[in-house]
Amino acid sequence: MIGTLYGIGVGPGDPELLTVKAFRRLKEAHVIAYPKKTNGSKSYAQQIVDAYFSSAEKEMLGLVFPMTKDENVLREKWNETVETVWTYLREGKHVAFVTEGDPLLYSTFIHFMRTMQIKYPDVSIEIVPGISSINGAAARLQLPLADGDETIAIVPARDDYDAMKKAIQEHECVVFLKVAKVMPLLLSLLKEMNLVKQAAVVTKVTSHEEVIWDIEQLEHVSLPYLTLMVVRK
Repeated sequence: MIGTLYGIGVGPGDPELLTVKAFRRLKEAHVIAYPKKTNGSKSYAQQIVDAYFSSAEKEMLGLVFPMTKDENVLREKWNETVETVWTYLREGKHVAFVTEGDPLLYSTFIHFMRTMQIKYPDVSIEIVPGISSINGAAARLQLPLADGDETIAIVPARDDYDAMKKAIQEHECVVFLKVAKVMPLLLSLLKEMNLVKQAAVVTKVTSHEEVIWDIEQLEHVSLPYLTLMVVRK
């Protein structure tokens, strides 16, 4: 019998935000797989899971995913990681692939799942949703994301002034993800639209490394990768 592949969202950072179902599936799984950093440091998802499980009680499987846009390199690596997990699944072992936030929202698991479905369509896959950094930020900031007929946009921040401006113009609330590389552009845009006081920036929300920034002091700050901005008009 082939084992089950679980895609498990472990939340935005605080281990207590792991759902009861996620914990149960992790406990039932034979192997816990997680995105592994090439420099050997612990990934964000791994840090969350470490609060509950150790290598002494679970087989921990680190999978490296390269940070590149080269399609050939990516395809080779996706195939390699799927084959690695398949060696456990074909033995009847259940594998839990953990990801920060939710497994189907801008997650490494999405591409992994698609590759698994193509290569091994008989593998049973179960998704356990998780609390995203978006929900975590709203809770920490006590900031409603949408009410009544209001609309909200979730936008990966990029170096496109017009597109970022349009997102703000067309929605009452916009959550910009991974803002570190384009913060000067976003700050300039907020000043132009007179929305500096309607924006909030937070890094690694709900975790012990969380930082809620004073947005007016971000002009020359080098922000960590896991930083988002909420603009609420």
